[in-house]
Amino acid sequence: MKGVILNTYSNFAKNKEYSIPSTMQALIAKGKGFENLEVAEIPIPEINFDQILARVDAAGVCTSILKLVDQGSDHTFIRGWDMKTNPVILGDEGAITLVKVGDNLKDKYQPGQRFAIQPAVDCDPINHRERYTDVENMHKCAVGYTLGGHLAQYIVVQEEVLKADCMLPLPDDDMAYFAASMAEPISCIVSAQDRNYHLHKDGPHAPRVPKLGLLPGGVAVVIGAGAMGRIHAELALRYSPAVLIISDLQQARLDEVVKSIGQKAKDKGTKLLCVLPDKLEKVVKVESNGRGADDIILAVGVNPVQQHALELLAAGGVANLFGGLPKGKHILELDALKVHYQEIKLVGSSGGEPSDMAVTLKAIRDKDIDPGNYVAAVGSLDNAIDVLKMIKETKIDGKAMLYPHIKQTPLERVDYWDKKKEIDFMSQHL
Repeated sequence: MKGVILNTYSNFAKNKEYSIPSTMQALIAKGKGFENLEVAEIPIPEINFDQILARVDAAGVCTSILKLVDQGSDHTFIRGWDMKTNPVILGDEGAITLVKVGDNLKDKYQPGQRFAIQPAVDCDPINHRERYTDVENMHKCAVGYTLGGHLAQYIVVQEEVLKADCMLPLPDDDMAYFAASMAEPISCIVSAQDRNYHLHKDGPHAPRVPKLGLLPGGVAVVIGAGAMGRIHAELALRYSPAVLIISDLQQARLDEVVKSIGQKAKDKGTKLLCVLPDKLEKVVKVESNGRGADDIILAVGVNPVQQHALELLAAGGVANLFGGLPKGKHILELDALKVHYQEIKLVGSSGGEPSDMAVTLKAIRDKDIDPGNYVAAVGSLDNAIDVLKMIKETKIDGKAMLYPHIKQTPLERVDYWDKKKEIDFMSQHL
Protein backbone atom coordinates (compact mmCIF):
# COMPACT_ATOMS: atom_id res chain seq x y z
CA MET A 1 0.00 0.00 0.00
CA LYS A 2 1.57 3.24 -1.10
CA GLY A 3 1.55 6.36 1.00
CA VAL A 4 3.63 8.93 2.85
CA ILE A 5 6.54 7.61 4.92
CA LEU A 6 5.87 8.37 8.58
CA ASN A 7 9.23 9.94 9.38
CA THR A 8 7.98 13.21 10.86
CA TYR A 9 5.46 13.79 13.62
CA SER A 10 3.22 15.76 11.28
CA ASN A 11 3.07 12.90 8.78
CA PHE A 12 2.59 10.41 11.60
CA ALA A 13 -0.27 12.33 13.18
CA LYS A 14 -2.16 13.84 10.26
CA ASN A 15 -1.57 11.72 7.17
CA LYS A 16 -4.25 9.24 6.10
CA GLU A 17 -2.39 7.47 3.29
CA TYR A 18 -0.29 4.90 5.06
CA SER A 19 2.72 2.94 3.92
CA ILE A 20 2.26 -0.53 5.38
CA PRO A 21 5.47 -2.58 5.34
CA SER A 22 5.54 -6.35 5.00
CA THR A 23 7.04 -6.90 8.47
CA MET A 24 6.90 -5.30 11.88
CA GLN A 25 8.56 -5.34 15.28
CA ALA A 26 6.57 -7.03 18.06
CA LEU A 27 7.07 -8.33 21.58
CA ILE A 28 6.18 -12.02 21.36
CA ALA A 29 5.96 -14.78 23.95
CA LYS A 30 6.74 -18.39 22.98
CA GLY A 31 6.11 -19.86 26.43
CA LYS A 32 6.58 -19.14 30.12
CA GLY A 33 9.62 -17.33 31.47
CA PHE A 34 11.60 -14.33 30.32
CA GLU A 35 13.74 -16.62 28.19
CA ASN A 36 10.72 -17.06 25.91
CA LEU A 37 10.17 -13.33 25.36
CA GLU A 38 11.58 -11.65 22.28
CA VAL A 39 11.19 -8.40 20.38
CA ALA A 40 11.14 -9.94 16.91
CA GLU A 41 10.65 -8.98 13.28
CA ILE A 42 7.52 -10.79 12.13
CA PRO A 43 5.21 -10.59 9.10
CA ILE A 44 2.32 -8.18 9.37
CA PRO A 45 -0.78 -10.39 9.38
CA GLU A 46 -3.17 -10.22 6.45
CA ILE A 47 -6.65 -9.18 7.51
CA ASN A 48 -9.87 -10.78 6.30
CA PHE A 49 -13.05 -8.96 5.29
CA ASP A 50 -14.20 -8.70 8.92
CA GLN A 51 -10.98 -7.43 10.50
CA ILE A 52 -9.06 -4.17 10.73
CA LEU A 53 -5.34 -3.44 10.65
CA ALA A 54 -4.33 -0.59 12.94
CA ARG A 55 -1.10 1.22 13.68
CA VAL A 56 -0.10 1.19 17.34
CA ASP A 57 0.71 4.78 18.24
CA ALA A 58 1.72 4.19 21.86
CA ALA A 59 1.60 1.23 24.23
CA GLY A 60 1.80 0.93 27.99
CA VAL A 61 3.53 -1.98 29.70
CA CYS A 62 1.13 -3.57 32.17
CA THR A 63 2.02 -5.45 35.34
CA SER A 64 -0.48 -8.15 34.38
CA ILE A 65 1.87 -9.34 31.62
CA LEU A 66 4.07 -10.82 34.34
CA LYS A 67 1.33 -13.32 35.17
CA LEU A 68 1.41 -14.55 31.58
CA VAL A 69 5.21 -14.73 31.70
CA ASP A 70 4.93 -16.86 34.85
CA GLN A 71 2.12 -19.14 33.65
CA GLY A 72 2.52 -19.41 29.89
CA SER A 73 -0.10 -21.68 28.30
CA ASP A 74 -1.70 -22.31 31.71
CA HIS A 75 -2.93 -18.71 31.87
CA THR A 76 -6.72 -18.30 31.92
CA PHE A 77 -6.70 -16.31 28.67
CA ILE A 78 -4.38 -18.78 26.89
CA ARG A 79 -6.16 -22.05 27.78
CA GLY A 80 -3.59 -24.47 26.41
CA TRP A 81 -2.73 -22.51 23.26
CA ASP A 82 0.67 -23.79 22.08
CA MET A 83 2.71 -20.60 22.40
CA LYS A 84 5.83 -22.22 20.96
CA THR A 85 4.07 -23.08 17.71
CA ASN A 86 1.85 -19.98 17.70
CA PRO A 87 3.55 -17.19 19.69
CA VAL A 88 1.33 -14.48 21.14
CA ILE A 89 1.89 -10.74 20.77
CA LEU A 90 1.79 -9.08 24.19
CA GLY A 91 0.36 -5.76 25.28
CA ASP A 92 -3.12 -4.99 26.60
CA GLU A 93 -2.77 -1.19 26.69
CA GLY A 94 -2.45 1.05 23.67
CA ALA A 95 -3.68 3.77 21.35
CA ILE A 96 -4.36 2.89 17.72
CA THR A 97 -5.01 4.51 14.34
CA LEU A 98 -6.79 2.50 11.66
CA VAL A 99 -4.73 1.96 8.50
CA LYS A 100 -6.60 -0.77 6.58
CA VAL A 101 -10.24 -1.81 6.87
CA GLY A 102 -11.73 -5.14 5.83
CA ASP A 103 -14.22 -4.99 2.96
CA ASN A 104 -17.23 -5.83 5.14
CA LEU A 105 -16.46 -2.97 7.52
CA LYS A 106 -15.75 -0.09 5.14
CA ASP A 107 -19.18 1.45 5.62
CA LYS A 108 -18.44 1.88 9.33
CA TYR A 109 -14.69 2.49 9.64
CA GLN A 110 -12.11 4.44 7.65
CA PRO A 111 -8.31 4.74 7.76
CA GLY A 112 -7.22 7.58 9.99
CA GLN A 113 -9.81 7.04 12.71
CA ARG A 114 -8.39 6.74 16.22
CA PHE A 115 -9.50 4.32 18.90
CA ALA A 116 -8.65 2.68 22.20
CA ILE A 117 -9.38 -0.98 22.89
CA GLN A 118 -10.86 -2.52 26.02
CA PRO A 119 -8.68 -5.66 26.14
CA ALA A 120 -10.96 -7.92 28.21
CA VAL A 121 -13.28 -9.16 25.47
CA ASP A 122 -16.57 -10.74 26.57
CA CYS A 123 -16.90 -13.02 23.58
CA ASP A 124 -16.29 -16.67 22.81
CA PRO A 125 -13.22 -17.20 20.61
CA ILE A 126 -14.09 -16.97 16.92
CA ASN A 127 -10.67 -17.52 15.38
CA HIS A 128 -8.39 -20.54 15.88
CA ARG A 129 -10.79 -22.37 18.18
CA GLU A 130 -8.85 -25.56 17.59
CA ARG A 131 -5.82 -24.11 19.40
CA TYR A 132 -7.52 -24.06 22.81
CA THR A 133 -7.80 -27.11 25.04
CA ASP A 134 -11.12 -26.10 26.64
CA VAL A 135 -12.71 -23.80 24.08
CA GLU A 136 -16.30 -24.86 24.87
CA ASN A 137 -15.96 -23.36 28.35
CA MET A 138 -14.10 -20.26 27.22
CA HIS A 139 -16.44 -17.28 27.05
CA LYS A 140 -13.90 -14.51 27.29
CA CYS A 141 -10.67 -13.77 25.45
CA ALA A 142 -8.19 -10.92 25.62
CA VAL A 143 -6.12 -8.54 23.54
CA GLY A 144 -2.46 -9.05 24.33
CA TYR A 145 -3.02 -12.76 24.84
CA THR A 146 -4.50 -14.93 22.06
CA LEU A 147 -5.82 -11.78 20.39
CA GLY A 148 -2.72 -9.90 19.21
CA GLY A 149 -1.53 -7.11 21.48
CA HIS A 150 -0.31 -3.51 21.40
CA LEU A 151 3.40 -4.07 22.01
CA ALA A 152 3.92 -4.14 18.28
CA GLN A 153 3.99 -1.67 15.43
CA TYR A 154 0.64 -2.89 14.10
CA ILE A 155 -2.31 -4.75 15.57
CA VAL A 156 -5.09 -6.74 13.95
CA VAL A 157 -8.46 -5.83 15.43
CA GLN A 158 -10.20 -9.17 15.25
CA GLU A 159 -13.88 -10.10 15.04
CA GLU A 160 -14.08 -10.83 18.76
CA VAL A 161 -13.13 -7.25 19.66
CA LEU A 162 -15.70 -5.79 17.28
CA LYS A 163 -18.47 -8.20 18.28
CA ALA A 164 -18.00 -7.32 21.96
CA ASP A 165 -17.93 -3.59 21.10
CA CYS A 166 -14.51 -3.24 22.70
CA MET A 167 -13.05 -0.73 20.22
CA LEU A 168 -13.94 2.75 21.44
CA PRO A 169 -13.57 5.96 19.43
CA LEU A 170 -11.63 8.76 21.07
CA PRO A 171 -13.88 11.65 22.15
CA ASP A 172 -11.12 14.06 21.12
CA ASP A 173 -9.17 13.50 17.89
CA ASP A 174 -6.31 15.56 19.32
CA MET A 175 -5.92 13.42 22.44
CA ALA A 176 -2.27 12.55 23.03
CA TYR A 177 -1.26 9.01 22.12
CA PHE A 178 -0.02 8.25 25.62
CA ALA A 179 -3.25 9.57 27.15
CA ALA A 180 -5.41 7.24 25.05
CA SER A 181 -3.09 4.37 25.97
CA MET A 182 -3.49 5.18 29.67
CA ALA A 183 -7.26 4.82 29.38
CA GLU A 184 -7.11 1.08 30.02
CA PRO A 185 -5.41 1.12 33.45
CA ILE A 186 -7.43 4.17 34.48
CA SER A 187 -10.66 2.44 33.42
CA CYS A 188 -9.92 -0.34 35.92
CA ILE A 189 -10.09 2.29 38.65
CA VAL A 190 -13.24 3.88 37.24
CA SER A 191 -14.79 0.42 37.40
CA ALA A 192 -13.53 -0.18 40.93
CA GLN A 193 -14.88 3.09 42.34
CA ASP A 194 -18.25 2.35 40.74
CA ARG A 195 -18.51 -0.69 43.03
CA ASN A 196 -18.72 1.55 46.09
CA TYR A 197 -22.28 2.55 46.89
CA HIS A 198 -24.13 4.39 49.60
CA LEU A 199 -27.82 4.42 50.52
CA HIS A 200 -29.50 7.83 50.58
CA LYS A 201 -32.86 8.80 52.11
CA ASP A 202 -34.54 12.20 51.81
CA GLY A 203 -36.70 11.63 54.87
CA PRO A 204 -38.10 9.03 57.27
CA HIS A 205 -40.75 7.91 54.77
CA ALA A 206 -38.59 8.23 51.66
CA PRO A 207 -37.29 5.12 49.91
CA ARG A 208 -33.65 4.17 50.11
CA VAL A 209 -31.83 5.20 46.94
CA PRO A 210 -28.46 3.58 46.23
CA LYS A 211 -25.92 5.86 44.60
CA LEU A 212 -22.75 4.51 43.05
CA GLY A 213 -19.34 5.84 43.94
CA LEU A 214 -17.71 7.41 46.95
CA LEU A 215 -19.80 9.40 49.41
CA PRO A 216 -19.92 13.12 48.51
CA GLY A 217 -18.96 15.15 51.55
CA GLY A 218 -17.64 12.08 53.31
CA VAL A 219 -14.26 10.90 54.55
CA ALA A 220 -12.42 8.84 51.93
CA VAL A 221 -9.17 6.94 52.45
CA VAL A 222 -6.80 5.47 49.86
CA ILE A 223 -4.22 3.08 51.30
CA GLY A 224 -1.28 2.59 48.96
CA ALA A 225 0.15 5.44 46.90
CA GLY A 226 1.79 3.56 44.07
CA ALA A 227 0.73 4.61 40.58
CA MET A 228 -2.68 2.92 40.80
CA GLY A 229 -3.29 4.29 44.28
CA ARG A 230 -2.44 7.79 43.07
CA ILE A 231 -4.89 7.41 40.19
CA HIS A 232 -7.49 6.32 42.74
CA ALA A 233 -6.79 9.49 44.70
CA GLU A 234 -7.25 11.78 41.70
CA LEU A 235 -10.41 10.03 40.53
CA ALA A 236 -11.81 10.13 44.07
CA LEU A 237 -11.97 13.90 43.72
CA ARG A 238 -14.79 13.47 41.19
CA TYR A 239 -17.05 12.68 44.16
CA SER A 240 -15.98 15.72 46.21
CA PRO A 241 -15.30 14.06 49.55
CA ALA A 242 -14.88 16.53 52.39
CA VAL A 243 -11.62 14.82 53.37
CA LEU A 244 -9.34 12.61 51.29
CA ILE A 245 -6.64 10.77 53.24
CA ILE A 246 -3.80 9.00 51.44
CA SER A 247 -1.49 6.61 53.29
CA ASP A 248 1.71 4.89 52.20
CA LEU A 249 4.96 3.64 53.69
CA GLN A 250 7.03 5.84 51.37
CA GLN A 251 7.07 9.57 52.04
CA ALA A 252 8.24 10.20 48.47
CA ARG A 253 5.01 8.73 47.13
CA LEU A 254 2.96 10.90 49.46
CA ASP A 255 4.90 13.94 48.31
CA GLU A 256 4.06 12.98 44.72
CA VAL A 257 0.35 12.93 45.59
CA VAL A 258 0.53 16.46 46.95
CA LYS A 259 2.50 17.61 43.93
CA SER A 260 0.13 16.10 41.38
CA ILE A 261 -3.32 16.71 42.87
CA GLY A 262 -2.86 19.11 45.79
CA GLN A 263 -4.14 22.14 43.90
CA LYS A 264 -6.98 20.19 42.31
CA ALA A 265 -8.14 19.03 45.75
CA LYS A 266 -8.02 22.60 47.03
CA ASP A 267 -10.00 23.86 44.04
CA LYS A 268 -12.67 21.23 44.70
CA GLY A 269 -12.89 22.07 48.38
CA THR A 270 -11.52 18.71 49.51
CA LYS A 271 -9.09 18.58 52.42
CA LEU A 272 -6.16 16.43 51.25
CA LEU A 273 -4.05 14.72 53.91
CA CYS A 274 -1.11 12.42 53.23
CA VAL A 275 0.06 10.35 56.19
CA LEU A 276 2.38 7.49 57.03
CA PRO A 277 0.69 4.29 58.27
CA ASP A 278 1.44 4.88 61.96
CA LYS A 279 -0.62 8.09 61.86
CA LEU A 280 -3.52 6.82 59.75
CA GLU A 281 -5.86 5.56 62.47
CA LYS A 282 -5.57 8.75 64.51
CA VAL A 283 -6.08 11.01 61.49
CA VAL A 284 -9.19 9.09 60.39
CA LYS A 285 -10.60 9.36 63.91
CA VAL A 286 -9.94 13.10 64.14
CA GLU A 287 -11.19 14.00 60.64
CA SER A 288 -14.36 11.93 61.00
CA ASN A 289 -15.14 13.08 64.55
CA GLY A 290 -14.73 9.50 65.67
CA ARG A 291 -17.13 8.00 63.09
CA GLY A 292 -14.55 6.34 60.86
CA ALA A 293 -14.09 6.45 57.10
CA ASP A 294 -17.03 6.31 54.70
CA ASP A 295 -14.90 4.85 51.90
CA ILE A 296 -11.61 2.99 52.13
CA ILE A 297 -9.82 1.90 48.97
CA LEU A 298 -7.17 -0.76 49.51
CA ALA A 299 -4.72 -0.13 46.66
CA VAL A 300 -2.19 -2.51 48.18
CA GLY A 301 -2.31 -6.29 48.26
CA VAL A 302 -1.06 -6.90 51.80
CA ASN A 303 -3.24 -9.02 54.06
CA PRO A 304 -2.55 -7.33 57.45
CA VAL A 305 -3.09 -3.89 55.89
CA GLN A 306 -6.45 -4.89 54.44
CA GLN A 307 -7.46 -6.59 57.68
CA HIS A 308 -6.68 -3.52 59.78
CA ALA A 309 -8.46 -1.20 57.36
CA LEU A 310 -11.78 -2.89 58.11
CA GLU A 311 -11.49 -1.53 61.65
CA LEU A 312 -11.44 2.03 60.32
CA LEU A 313 -14.85 1.94 58.61
CA ALA A 314 -17.72 4.14 59.72
CA ALA A 315 -21.26 2.79 59.96
CA GLY A 316 -22.41 2.25 56.38
CA GLY A 317 -18.82 2.49 55.21
CA VAL A 318 -17.41 0.65 52.20
CA ALA A 319 -14.06 -1.12 51.95
CA ASN A 320 -12.93 -1.61 48.35
CA LEU A 321 -10.44 -4.49 48.05
CA PHE A 322 -8.72 -3.20 44.91
CA GLY A 323 -5.30 -4.70 45.59
CA GLY A 324 -5.42 -8.45 45.03
CA LEU A 325 -4.06 -10.74 47.74
CA PRO A 326 -1.80 -13.67 46.78
CA LYS A 327 -3.18 -17.18 47.08
CA GLY A 328 -2.46 -18.58 50.50
CA LYS A 329 -2.72 -15.11 52.05
CA HIS A 330 -6.11 -14.17 50.67
CA ILE A 331 -8.38 -14.93 53.65
CA LEU A 332 -9.61 -11.98 55.72
CA GLU A 333 -11.58 -12.18 58.98
CA LEU A 334 -14.86 -10.29 59.02
CA ASP A 335 -16.77 -9.19 62.11
CA ALA A 336 -20.33 -10.21 61.21
CA LEU A 337 -21.73 -7.95 63.93
CA LYS A 338 -20.33 -4.92 62.11
CA VAL A 339 -22.01 -6.07 58.92
CA HIS A 340 -25.28 -6.62 60.79
CA TYR A 341 -25.44 -3.59 63.07
CA GLN A 342 -23.19 -1.05 61.35
CA GLU A 343 -24.01 -2.15 57.79
CA ILE A 344 -20.44 -2.02 56.56
CA LYS A 345 -19.83 -3.33 53.04
CA LEU A 346 -16.92 -5.02 51.25
CA VAL A 347 -16.65 -4.73 47.47
CA GLY A 348 -14.14 -5.62 44.80
CA SER A 349 -13.60 -5.79 41.05
CA SER A 350 -11.09 -7.05 38.55
CA GLY A 351 -10.68 -4.83 35.51
CA GLY A 352 -12.96 -2.63 33.48
CA GLU A 353 -15.55 -2.94 30.74
CA PRO A 354 -16.14 -0.94 27.54
CA SER A 355 -18.44 1.42 29.46
CA ASP A 356 -15.63 2.15 31.93
CA MET A 357 -13.27 2.87 29.05
CA ALA A 358 -15.79 5.32 27.57
CA VAL A 359 -16.13 7.12 30.92
CA THR A 360 -12.33 7.22 31.24
CA LEU A 361 -11.74 8.68 27.79
CA LYS A 362 -14.24 11.44 28.53
CA ALA A 363 -12.64 12.04 31.93
CA ILE A 364 -9.26 12.48 30.21
CA ARG A 365 -10.80 14.85 27.68
CA ASP A 366 -12.52 16.86 30.42
CA LYS A 367 -9.37 16.93 32.58
CA ASP A 368 -11.00 15.05 35.45
CA ILE A 369 -7.84 12.95 35.37
CA ASP A 370 -4.38 13.91 34.12
CA PRO A 371 -2.71 10.72 32.83
CA GLY A 372 0.61 12.51 32.52
CA ASN A 373 0.96 12.35 36.31
CA TYR A 374 1.44 8.60 36.09
CA VAL A 375 3.96 8.18 33.26
CA ALA A 376 7.35 7.32 34.73
CA ALA A 377 9.38 6.44 31.63
CA VAL A 378 9.22 6.63 27.83
CA GLY A 379 11.10 4.75 25.15
CA SER A 380 10.96 2.53 22.09
CA LEU A 381 9.56 -0.96 21.69
CA ASP A 382 12.94 -2.65 22.19
CA ASN A 383 12.79 -1.58 25.86
CA ALA A 384 9.74 -3.75 26.54
CA ILE A 385 11.48 -6.76 28.11
CA ASP A 386 13.69 -4.58 30.29
CA VAL A 387 10.62 -2.68 31.47
CA LEU A 388 8.91 -5.94 32.46
CA LYS A 389 11.97 -6.89 34.50
CA MET A 390 11.93 -3.46 36.14
CA ILE A 391 8.28 -3.94 37.08
CA LYS A 392 9.01 -7.39 38.51
CA GLU A 393 11.86 -5.96 40.57
CA THR A 394 9.78 -2.89 41.62
CA LYS A 395 12.32 -0.57 40.04
CA ILE A 396 9.70 1.63 38.37
CA ASP A 397 6.81 3.40 40.07
CA GLY A 398 4.43 4.42 37.30
CA LYS A 399 3.70 3.61 33.69
CA ALA A 400 6.37 3.03 31.05
CA MET A 401 5.05 4.33 27.73
CA LEU A 402 6.59 2.88 24.57
CA TYR A 403 6.30 4.28 21.05
CA PRO A 404 6.58 1.37 18.59
CA HIS A 405 7.38 3.45 15.49
CA ILE A 406 10.32 5.46 16.79
CA LYS A 407 13.94 4.42 16.33
CA GLN A 408 15.67 2.41 19.04
CA THR A 409 15.88 4.80 21.96
CA PRO A 410 17.12 4.21 25.52
CA LEU A 411 14.41 4.26 28.15
CA GLU A 412 14.10 7.77 29.56
CA ARG A 413 12.83 8.42 33.08
CA VAL A 414 10.31 11.26 33.35
CA ASP A 415 8.49 12.97 36.21
CA TYR A 416 5.54 14.07 34.10
CA TRP A 417 4.34 13.68 30.52
CA ASP A 418 2.05 15.68 28.27
CA LYS A 419 1.28 16.11 24.58
CA LYS A 420 3.98 18.70 23.98
CA LYS A 421 6.62 16.45 25.51
CA GLU A 422 5.27 13.55 23.45
CA ILE A 423 5.48 15.55 20.22
CA ASP A 424 9.03 16.69 21.00
CA PHE A 425 10.09 13.14 21.89
CA MET A 426 8.58 11.55 18.81
CA SER A 427 9.89 14.30 16.52
CA GLN A 428 13.39 13.62 17.80
CA HIS A 429 13.22 9.84 17.38
CA LEU A 430 10.95 9.04 14.41
